[in-house]
Parts: sequence; C-alpha cells; structure tokens
Amino acid sequence: MAKVFYDQDADLNLLKGKKIAIVGYGIQGRGQGLNLRDSGVEVIVSQRKGGANYDLAVQDGFRPVSAEVAAGEADIIQILTQDHLQAEIYNASIEPRLKPGKALLFSHGFNIHFGYIKPSKNVDVFMVAPKGPGALVRSQFVEGGGVPCLVAVAQDASGSALQLALAHAKAIGGTRAGVIETTFKEETETDLFGEQVVLCGGLSELIRSGFETLVNAGYQPELAYFECLHEVKLITDAVFAAGISGMHRRVSDTAEYGDYTRGKRIITETTKREMRTILKEIQSGQFAKEWIEENRSGRPHFDQMRREADQHQVEQVGAKLRKMMPWISGSLGKNPRTPAPSAKR
Repeated sequence: MAKVFYDQDADLNLLKGKKIAIVGYGIQGRGQGLNLRDSGVEVIVSQRKGGANYDLAVQDGFRPVSAEVAAGEADIIQILTQDHLQAEIYNASIEPRLKPGKALLFSHGFNIHFGYIKPSKNVDVFMVAPKGPGALVRSQFVEGGGVPCLVAVAQDASGSALQLALAHAKAIGGTRAGVIETTFKEETETDLFGEQVVLCGGLSELIRSGFETLVNAGYQPELAYFECLHEVKLITDAVFAAGISGMHRRVSDTAEYGDYTRGKRIITETTKREMRTILKEIQSGQFAKEWIEENRSGRPHFDQMRREADQHQVEQVGAKLRKMMPWISGSLGKNPRTPAPSAKR
C-alpha cells in the first residue's frame, strides 16, 4: 500500500525565511504560487514579458522577474514550464545560480527521470505533483480543501528533502486531501502512459472513430457528435465521482449491459498488446527522445498533426453545436493552457 501523508505530517515552519521561485506562471504556476503566498511563504515569480501569463502575474500582485534573477534570489526553485523547455531554461538561467544548499522542485518528473536535467549532488531535488489542474488546486484551497498530491525525492543533499516537499504540499493544500509518496520514475512513466493510452490519445481516437463510424453509416453528424463526444462528460463525471461501478448505477441497465458485453470487443487483447508496447517506449526513454527532438527541429510533425486534428469533421460540427450551449465555455476557466495532462501541468 502507498504511504500517505496528511496535515499533521507536514511542518510549514520549514519554509519560514525561505524564498520559493515559481519559474513559469502557467496553470500550475498560478495555482501553486497564489496558495503558497496565502500560506505565508515568500514567492518570486519568473515569467517572460509579452504574454498573458506575465500580465496575469502582475494582476495577481506579483512582480515577475527573469529566471536568472529568480534563481539567484530563491532558496527553492520550482520549474513549472512545459517539459520541452525546462532543460534549456535550467542550463542557461538556473544551473549557474544553483548554489549548495538550494533545492530544485518539480511538479512532473520528466526532465529529471530521463536525464535532460542533471543537478549537482549538493542540492535537494524533489517533486510535489498535484493530481489536478492548477485552477482546481487554487479553488479547492480557497474553499478550505485541497487536491491530492504525489511527492518524491530524487536527491536528499540536506537530509530533509522529504520534509521540505511535504511542507510545500501543505502550503498548497495538498496535505488536506492526502499526499502519496512515489518516485520520479513511477510518476513520470505512469503519467505519460495515462495521457497517451487513456486520457488523451486513447479517448481522442475513440471519439473520432465512433463519430466516423456513425457518419459513414449515414447518420447525421450532429447526432454522432452528441452521442460520441458531448455525452462523454456525463460518463467521465460519474466515473470521477463514483468509480466505474458507480457510473454503472447512474446509467440505464441497457447501457450497463452494453458496456459488459461489447466493451471488450473494442478494447481487445491486440489493443492491450499495443498498450504494453507504448509503455515500453515510455520506459526506455524512446518517447521522451522523440518529443525533445521534435521540439528541437521546430515541431514539423506536431504542427501538421494539430492542423489535421483541427480540421476533422467532429471539430467543425462541434464548433457549431457548442454555440447553442454558451454555458459550456465557462467550464474551461479563463486560463486554458500555456501548454494540459497535460491539463495537470
């Protein structure tokens, strides 16, 4: 069983007199930064000028500085930019100012686990990863609750890296819900697998394939959209709140029977073999290398795939139908993504 920490296991006093630099004021940067400040922690925000996130940081009462300044002044440097940018920022702006006794903090283990960032042995390296987007981290904190977090230590130079991580988790509200101990390896590999196989890759392809099947069979695209995309939220909300069995109790017996008798004909042993192949690609670092190289080459394949996805009929039909339901747009919040799963980052 996983080890879980709560409020009584964490000491906020460990952060007294320390400055935490938030490098990247995106979804997680804003949520964690505001919670830290409200918990009495001194926060320095690093965000480049010229974008909505910089303006938002100013609006929130911060005075954004460069990564170089933030790294020089802070005791704990939390890197919350997108994965493919972190190593470049670290090498150019953070490493030269990473003196012994300082700490590096992450909310996703990608760059440490796959070796794109290699800190010296005289600094702490730990992770606090909320299992939810930054907007939820903020709203739950304001309401007196919290979002569960993962915590991991890659380097314990000070001898108190885990305690510092738990203090940070408490400052953002995580210990109110529970903090599960893990490793950088486990967090990174399971996170990537979930995104690729279920949450993003698997779900997106399932929706598009179902939509195409109905439309190609002669059904109206609008009905195909409602049945294969729109109603996904109804099911995932039920799964989120009550698990799969709980969802079954909230749909018709017809739908539940169809689940049991037809679901395994869609997710077959062939599908599971491909899942295992994808997991091996993640574990070996093949996917990480591919993604970093894609960015270094200017994202030619990524941009092409994004354009093709945007042009799919389900997107065109959906854009029209969502205009009939203006209340839907409010569910995304005001700051969709400077990156998303990940929506979590």
